[in-house]
Amino acid sequence: MAEFDFKRYHMRSINAASSEERAAINQELKDLYASLSEEDKVDFNAQLQKFLATEVGRLKSDYEAIRGLDSPN
Repeated sequence: MAEFDFKRYHMRSINAASSEERAAINQELKDLYASLSEEDKVDFNAQLQKFLATEVGRLKSDYEAIRGLDSPN
């Protein structure tokens, strides 16, 4: 099973200097996906879902922590 480094793409996209650069990074990821075998596409999708769930959970936690600073107790 191949390991896909979604964090690398994510960090590059966050730090992109322009929407064009971000689009080029997204295209790289699409091209990578298109080049995969059907079996690797299944692994890619599973790993992407796990990455996204982890990132969304982290962002939610960060948001709640920041929001907690604004809320009077």
